[in-house]
Amino acid sequence: MEGFLTASWPWYVAGPLIGLFVPLLLLLTGKAFGVSSSLKHTCAATVPGRAEYFRYDWKTSGLWNLLFVVGILLGGVLAVQFLGGGGPTGIAAATKTDLQALGITDFSGLVPPTLFSWSSLTTLPGIVALVIGGFLVGFGARYAGGCTSGHGITGLATMQIPSLIAVVGFFIGGLLTTHLLLPLLL
Repeated sequence: MEGFLTASWPWYVAGPLIGLFVPLLLLLTGKAFGVSSSLKHTCAATVPGRAEYFRYDWKTSGLWNLLFVVGILLGGVLAVQFLGGGGPTGIAAATKTDLQALGITDFSGLVPPTLFSWSSLTTLPGIVALVIGGFLVGFGARYAGGCTSGHGITGLATMQIPSLIAVVGFFIGGLLTTHLLLPLLL
C-alpha cells in the first residue's frame, strides 16, 4: 500500500481524481476549490479593523478556506514524515540541460537554490524571482479573482469562460518567463 501512495501516479489517474474533487467539494460544502483567498482571511483574522478591505466576518466566510489550507500543509508534512516524500524531484534531462545552460546546476531540492534561498535575496535574479515575482503572483491572483488552482481546477471544471481566459494567461505568462525573462536574468 505504501508503494501505491509514494509512487508517481500517471496523469490519466491523477488528473481525473483532481477533477472529481471539484464536484465532491461543491456537493459536500457548496464551496469552490482555491487557496488564494486564504491570505485575505488570514489578514482579516490577524489584523482586524486596520483596513476597510479586511473588515468582514472571516469566521463565517473564510474559516473553511483557512482550515482547507492548514489541511494541505498538514498533509504535506505527514506525507514527507511518514511516506518518505520530500526528496529531489524528477526533472527531465532536457530541462536539466536547459537550466545548466542558464547557470543553474544544483537540483538537490524542490526548487533551485540559485534562485530560491535566503542567500539569493542579495542577488538581482533572487530579488526578481522572490520579491517581485511573489508580489506579482499575489497581486495577479487577487486581480484575476483567483489563483491557478481555483481557475485551473474549479473554474475549468465548471466551464467558466473567465477561468479559461485566466488559465490561457497563466500559460502565456509562464512561457514568456521561461523563454524571455529567465535567460535575461541568468
